[in-house]
Amino acid sequence: MRAALAALSGLIAAFCALCVAELVAALVRPEAGPVTAVGGVVVDRTPPAVKDFAVRHFGTDDKLVLRLGILALLALFAMAVGVLASRHRRAGAAAVLVFGLVGAVAAVGRPEGSPSDALPSVVGAVLAAGVLYLLAGRLAPVPVRPPTPVSPSAVSPSPAAGETETGPGRTPEPEAGPAPVPEAEAAPASAFDRRGFVVAATAAAVASAGAGYVGRRLTASVQAGASASRADIALPVPDSAAPAVPRGADLGVRGISSFVTPNKSFYRVDTALVVPRVDAGRWRLRIHGKGVAHPLTLGYQDLLRRPVVERDITLACVSNEVGGPYVGNARWIGVRLADLLREAGVEAPSRGGPADQLVSRSVDGMTLGTPVETVLDGRDAMLALGMNGEPLPFEHGFPVRMLVPGLYGYVSACKWIEDIELTTFDAYDAYWVKRDWAPQATVKTESRIDTPRPFASPKAGTVPVGGVAWAQHRGISRVEVRVDGGDWHAARLGAEDGRDTWRQWVWEWPATSGHHTLEVRATDGTGATQTDHRVGTVPDGATGWHSVVVDVD
Repeated sequence: MRAALAALSGLIAAFCALCVAELVAALVRPEAGPVTAVGGVVVDRTPPAVKDFAVRHFGTDDKLVLRLGILALLALFAMAVGVLASRHRRAGAAAVLVFGLVGAVAAVGRPEGSPSDALPSVVGAVLAAGVLYLLAGRLAPVPVRPPTPVSPSAVSPSPAAGETETGPGRTPEPEAGPAPVPEAEAAPASAFDRRGFVVAATAAAVASAGAGYVGRRLTASVQAGASASRADIALPVPDSAAPAVPRGADLGVRGISSFVTPNKSFYRVDTALVVPRVDAGRWRLRIHGKGVAHPLTLGYQDLLRRPVVERDITLACVSNEVGGPYVGNARWIGVRLADLLREAGVEAPSRGGPADQLVSRSVDGMTLGTPVETVLDGRDAMLALGMNGEPLPFEHGFPVRMLVPGLYGYVSACKWIEDIELTTFDAYDAYWVKRDWAPQATVKTESRIDTPRPFASPKAGTVPVGGVAWAQHRGISRVEVRVDGGDWHAARLGAEDGRDTWRQWVWEWPATSGHHTLEVRATDGTGATQTDHRVGTVPDGATGWHSVVVDVD
């Protein structure tokens, strides 16, 4: 019983640490909370192969899994420390302080960290150490004094006057010793203050929950301001509108991904354990660095007052395996990035500019490196303000994100952007480059079978085989399908909306009964056909033909 209560005291102390840290983080910034900070360090130190495993198996839930894993380890650590404190109070309290120090170092060491980010972990650890010390004291053994035995002489009647205790003819009785206490009624050698522990533990848990509640309310209040700023935005009518999606771009085949990906279904792959919520009214973007003749500092309204373009652009994540889901197509509205750079006096390297890399920085400290030459080559690189007719969702970078058609997201699509620095690839390695990814990465020509699904059992006869293919900024000119390694058959393509978007395709398969393997390959607008050589995502994107196995009835 005492060991179980000791473990419980550790859990209560950990709960106190997290709740108090959440309250303090609400006053500093939510990203400074210990779980978020430690989780960020885990993400930073995770090898690319492990990251790919997490994205592949957990998808956009990878961050939730990470947070749950951290909380589970914290719970085990807390129970062990609680047991330690029941025997050595000071050692247990010291262990809590050390754990708090780990959280503080993790918070300060984040790319966007500052000394004040240590406060949530430090304050939470100090109060948790005090709580654990108090609860461990209530579990300390308390000596119990056994009942004092009563001598028989103390209760025997006194002799009458004139009589002696040993009258004539009486034999003196031997003096009796203390009466033995029955074994069943003997008091324990020691006990602990059960009532005191219950009262102290309840008070600590209630106070901690109260602190956590206040912290969540304060955080919600800050986030409400950002949400209100987004709700107040009316996107301008674009000065250069996107052409209408041509009839036939969406083939209307059941099972094929919709031509335009809804915002709620658009993939999300990033390292932010807490989605930044930035107030558009307070947002600022700085453009500076090598070769910048006129540094710029811009607010959200400054961008809205500039010429705005609207374009359909497909984005793809470098972590997308062959046939994977991390690609989507949306209609974006924003300001041309090339116009801003030229306003700042930036020249392309081919025209003598000294900078060949544009480093974009997010409010969460993420850095992405993009070739300056690519941004200035005439493609629709932009600072996006809207997505599918509404201001950017917070998960996709509100208030402003960057995107460059034809490049994988990790070298172009900076969310929550707040800084653009012109430098060189020799002088600076961005976040993912430091983790073994290539410094430059053009989207590869890819195709995917959406229908039939793997291991489906269609009926014999005509079976539509369809999906999407993409090669941003080169376009798709041909898609072919084959069955069981046989001849390639040309698929029917959906109408092309532009070379920066994917294309739907379908092939009517005269399916026969049996076990079959379907494969697909695409040819881009330059005439290059995607390779069958299968490689993983590291260092610059996966290659290979997507295949699906089905059993036709």
